[in-house]
Amino acid sequence: MLDHGGQLQQAAKHYRIPLAGWLDLSTGINPDGWPVPPIPAHCWQRLPEDNDGLIQAAASYYGNPAILPVAGSQAAIQTLPMLRPPCRVTLLTPAYAEHAANWQQAGHKIRQVQSQQIDAVLPETDVLVIINPNNPTGEIFSRSRLLDWHRQLQKRSGWLIIDEAFIDCQPEYSLSTEPSRKGLIILRSIGKFFGLAGIRCGFVIAEPNLLSRLQRQLGPWRISHPARHVAKLALQDSDWQQQTRHRLRHQSQQLKCLLTQHGLTPTGGTDLFQWVKTQKAESLFQHLAKQGILIRLFESPESVRFGLPATPEQWQRLDVNLSNFV
Repeated sequence: MLDHGGQLQQAAKHYRIPLAGWLDLSTGINPDGWPVPPIPAHCWQRLPEDNDGLIQAAASYYGNPAILPVAGSQAAIQTLPMLRPPCRVTLLTPAYAEHAANWQQAGHKIRQVQSQQIDAVLPETDVLVIINPNNPTGEIFSRSRLLDWHRQLQKRSGWLIIDEAFIDCQPEYSLSTEPSRKGLIILRSIGKFFGLAGIRCGFVIAEPNLLSRLQRQLGPWRISHPARHVAKLALQDSDWQQQTRHRLRHQSQQLKCLLTQHGLTPTGGTDLFQWVKTQKAESLFQHLAKQGILIRLFESPESVRFGLPATPEQWQRLDVNLSNFV
């Protein structure tokens, strides 16, 4: 199992601080997520059904009818490597580590590169995995650049997989609205922007034949009935989505300014997190953890990622504890 943000129970035990005493900034999840209404009783009493309106809501939100609901984009990340014979896979570094781990575990030959190296290695690549915007660097890739890579890969039946988990605040960069085509696979998540990580719901957008293969591999009832109900309503709430994009953009800039004031100028980020490369990453992580503030620590390169505080009190708590860091 790889390390991830949000391991709050583990942190509480290690630092001997009760769960209620923690400020968790380690995940990059919207801290003020979509307000979930009461769940109808039938959602608990009946198996989920495909014709419940979720696919239609997702197709409208993502702008594409060629879509498959999955149990979080993580389910697709784990399963897609099983749908190809061993091949050459190029991935970004640093990036969400589950991609590389699952392709390697499935027997593929992986190569991890920085974005400026992709063009040079693409002729020797069968599958290119891009996170857009990248996690944790926040680097974003233009649609034209991505489509050019796809065209090159498709000449030899290659795949371009784009993980768009953090793109909801910048939908103009998404390829989800592109007509389905062979070798173009888009992963989307409800967890980050909507703040609904706990329902484990995501989507794969791809050409129908690949979606059928993936669906057979994953089996029936991939997402619980209550989760499907909540996801459908959230995807349909366009007013909340518009207001949330504006709010998150403002809060991310506020976080960037706060960190800069304390000598921690972000190296990159998105509207849901800020990423700071610093040789003091480990000591900063430990300092804040001892005060009950959990951030995400990366070893290579030495860096930390800050999610957004949710309340004025949380913003003040972070400000005070950064002031105390030497």
